[in-house]
Amino acid sequence: MSAAPAYSEDKGGSAGPGEPEYGHDPASGGIFSSDYKRHDDLKEMLDTNKDSLKLEAMKRIVAMIARGKNASDLFPAVVKNVACKNIEVKKLVYVYLVRYAEEQQDLALLSISTFQRGLKDPNQLIRASALRVLSSIRVPIIVPIMMLAIKEAASDMSPYVRKTAAHAIPKLYSLDSDQKDQLIEVIEKLLADKTTLVAGSVVMAFEEVCPERIDLIHKNYRKLCNLLIDVEEWGQVVIISMLTRYARTQFLSPTQNESLLEENPEKAFYGSEEDEAKGPGSEEAATAALPARKPYVMDPDHRLLLRNTKPLLQSRSAAVVMAVAQLYFHLAPKAEVGVIAKALVRLLRSHSEVQYVVLQNVATMSIKRRGMFEPYLKSFYIRSTDPTQIKILKLEVLTNLANETNIPTVLREFQTYIRSMDKDFVAATIQAIGRCATNIGRVRDTCLNGLVQLLSNRDELVVAESVVVIKKLLQMQPAQHGEIIKHLAKLTDNIQVPMARASILWLIGEYCEHVPKIAPDVLRKMAKSFTAEEDIVKLQVINLAAKLYLTNSKQTKLLTQYVLSLAKYDQNYDIRDRARFTRQLIVPSEQGGALSRHAKKLFLAPKPAPILESSFKDRDHFQLGSLSHLLNAKATGYQELPDWPEEAPDPSVRNVEVPEWTKCSNREKRKEKEKPFYSDSEGESGPTESADSEPESESESESKSSSGSGSGESSSESDNEDEDEEKGEGSESEQSEEEGEKKKTKKKKASEGHREGSSSEEGSDSSSSSESEVTSESEEEQVEPASWRKKPPPSSKSAPVAKEISLLDLEDFTPPSVQPVSPPMVVSTSLAADLEGLTLTDSSLVPSLLSPVSSIGRQELLHRVAGEGLAVDYAFSRQPFPGDPHMVSLHIYFSNNSETPIKGLHVGTPKLPAGISIQEFPEIESLAPGESTTTVMGINFCDSTQAANFQLCTQTRQFYVSIQPPVGELMAPVFMSENEFKKEQGKLTGMNEITEKLTLPDTCRSDHMVVQKVTTTANLGRVPCGTSDEYRFAGRTLTSGSLVLLTLDARAAGAAQLTVNSEKMVIGTMLVKDVIQALTQ
Repeated sequence: MSAAPAYSEDKGGSAGPGEPEYGHDPASGGIFSSDYKRHDDLKEMLDTNKDSLKLEAMKRIVAMIARGKNASDLFPAVVKNVACKNIEVKKLVYVYLVRYAEEQQDLALLSISTFQRGLKDPNQLIRASALRVLSSIRVPIIVPIMMLAIKEAASDMSPYVRKTAAHAIPKLYSLDSDQKDQLIEVIEKLLADKTTLVAGSVVMAFEEVCPERIDLIHKNYRKLCNLLIDVEEWGQVVIISMLTRYARTQFLSPTQNESLLEENPEKAFYGSEEDEAKGPGSEEAATAALPARKPYVMDPDHRLLLRNTKPLLQSRSAAVVMAVAQLYFHLAPKAEVGVIAKALVRLLRSHSEVQYVVLQNVATMSIKRRGMFEPYLKSFYIRSTDPTQIKILKLEVLTNLANETNIPTVLREFQTYIRSMDKDFVAATIQAIGRCATNIGRVRDTCLNGLVQLLSNRDELVVAESVVVIKKLLQMQPAQHGEIIKHLAKLTDNIQVPMARASILWLIGEYCEHVPKIAPDVLRKMAKSFTAEEDIVKLQVINLAAKLYLTNSKQTKLLTQYVLSLAKYDQNYDIRDRARFTRQLIVPSEQGGALSRHAKKLFLAPKPAPILESSFKDRDHFQLGSLSHLLNAKATGYQELPDWPEEAPDPSVRNVEVPEWTKCSNREKRKEKEKPFYSDSEGESGPTESADSEPESESESESKSSSGSGSGESSSESDNEDEDEEKGEGSESEQSEEEGEKKKTKKKKASEGHREGSSSEEGSDSSSSSESEVTSESEEEQVEPASWRKKPPPSSKSAPVAKEISLLDLEDFTPPSVQPVSPPMVVSTSLAADLEGLTLTDSSLVPSLLSPVSSIGRQELLHRVAGEGLAVDYAFSRQPFPGDPHMVSLHIYFSNNSETPIKGLHVGTPKLPAGISIQEFPEIESLAPGESTTTVMGINFCDSTQAANFQLCTQTRQFYVSIQPPVGELMAPVFMSENEFKKEQGKLTGMNEITEKLTLPDTCRSDHMVVQKVTTTANLGRVPCGTSDEYRFAGRTLTSGSLVLLTLDARAAGAAQLTVNSEKMVIGTMLVKDVIQALTQ
């Protein structure tokens, strides 16, 4: 081989005869020079039959590519080895081909059959590499082959190959956009993939090909939220960005009720004292407007997204932290956005490039949410080692965060910065001082005096910038600052910066009546040097001449004519035009137009003071963290952030259908585990979620379920108690009491689906349950937990559970204000219903038997941690409220777990939606430590499931609480004969009738079980019926007294039809859903 000796001479290598020679260090560059002989050496190595030499040659070629060297002339030699049997060589050949296939398309096309064979290779890496090379050959003729390969790879057993298929989709789309429909089918298939490896890549393909097809995300939304924590960092950024846009189209704004109240503080900060002088009237108006709005209840899926992204704020990747921060800023309630501040401040310790991007976003956030970053003010102090761009951005943030409290500290910092050697930074600091003076009236004079002192600075740039800022500040109070204007006039001899000279001339012209002696002299000096001035200065000289001519024509008439004559022959056409225009306007002539009479008004009109605003003020219309936000211009491929919808879209679109065979097998397995779960280990069945999870809003706590307990069946209230147990419950007596409460809670699971908010009743059951599916093991079962959680206890256990609850309730009934529930009344709902079925009479005993206190169970209203020792529970008693029959009667249970007495317990003035009213309980004067008491209050929910929000007040504290009724508690039982039922049912047909078909499980086909489940779900009375396979129930809504008639027609093999007749269509729809939920579980 001829190349070997030449190589040896150059590098001094020692090769044996007949073997090629190569350098020991691939990075040395010895073999990578442009000398063709070196490449001949590699070509010979690639032509040998020895795999070891081929492998060595390929390693070097890949090293060349990595160092940016051109290896394209080796393409023919490399492509011959594409069919090599050695897997290691083949992998490196594919790496090379991916790089150069686009440049050498004709040669690459010759090997297409080899790539197609590679797609069937048993090794997943070869299959993926073959697809990657195929998609890199950008020739339209092979589009059908690429499409076929992508479709096959999308069904591959290996997630790595499916991920590569997702990467190939945007490549094919950019080559031939006509394939969009077929690619969308592949994307839809890959979106259903349950592996974390594929998730990020397919969402990227979705964003590139069809970002408008939001409907593809609906069924995969919860899965993506739950997989997010395990996806690679690149995928996390892409998914979070996409889910931010998705959430803005599918959920209501969490700040809709805060927007009115937010306006005033913002105005007070950016406005002047005039705004403050307007008084509190506007605030009262805003507050009065709020109750008219519908109370906001966060969608459980919205809460799921916020909860699952929050841990990513601790990610090591700055991009992921930034993505979560922008998601919280755009989607989270105002009270929760603050969590991102600490994470963003942590990123400021990173590289300067990361700091630059983070500070750009912090500058935008700090305008709307100042309070979020105020505790971290010192983190934005400037270091001398910071690059200029970082310094200017930190200045921007410091200026945004400045308020009356911290302004002395901020101004002291600014004084230090002015002494910096970095002139651009000093100029930015002077502008920042000007903005602080504008925004905070109290320090305006201080800032102005400081800027005037800077006028004696030796540095011309500092003086020039100070003049520009002083000019803007003087416009606010010109009458008080005649001396400063005189001082500025004297500087015209020294300052040479055009902008500063122009600013001084404008000030003297605008306020010439304050300096009547100095102004003509300044004009005289400027007329001398007119021809040597910059254009911006010449324009202001013309303006000054015109204003002085109008106010002091005796002294300045000749000077003005001289200046206008000079300007008439200036090289710049703007100045020539301005001179002609000014002459015609101010110098009266025979043909003087009407305008010359109004010259004073035109030139000396009062001008509004400029508002010194942040350059980031209007940037938040771009999605934070995006390139468009960084550039403040729309970048190619940028997706606009949609506005919040006025009304929430249907949440049921995110429910996932569970295959029938999985339902049966899994449900049977779960049933086996249920009994010991509830009977033996209730106290230990808390969730194994992270111990540091913070107490979130009510909607979040309702939607959390125990992902760590072996069954998905605990209700959202018991999860709340479980979570709080983790945070610090210690006493055994309280734990045992909570066990009892949790058992009571089981009874209300059928109605729990509507506790998520009246605006999203449809499908909210499964949405709240699906949030608990944090793992990706069984995505098909996402809807299943709703049915497990809300299933009533088995019939064999119903009587013992009821007894246990009644005993617990009786222990709490200490005050005489509430009638204790006698044991016969709590035997069981099913027994009561059976008795009533036997007697077929409207006995006076039947209502009380059908409405035991324990039918719904106690629920937590205020946890003792949040209540600082005061724990409050409530239960729907199903008894008529003594004060008002239209009200729902509630038992409120108070317990003092603190070491000090709690005094003056009462209900504060509630702010309730229209129609809802509260009958407060009598004030509890004192509750001793360890003492419990029970009282009764009534709430008129106005036949809706809207939450009643009110305050529980003590002498020292106020606690905001909320009670939301299940639809079944908004009615009272009515007893009527069969004929009366049929007559009333005949009047309520058409739109007032809702019919649904269902299949009753084997466990729910007896009269006993059907009646128990219906009456547990809804407070209805049973109507006698002549046929054994038909059940009828009747009730009236408490507020309007509208009839609610329910008929269940059971047929052979478990088939059944449920009909609800009611004027209240919304209540009817919700009731049908709840009853079906109860009967089918």
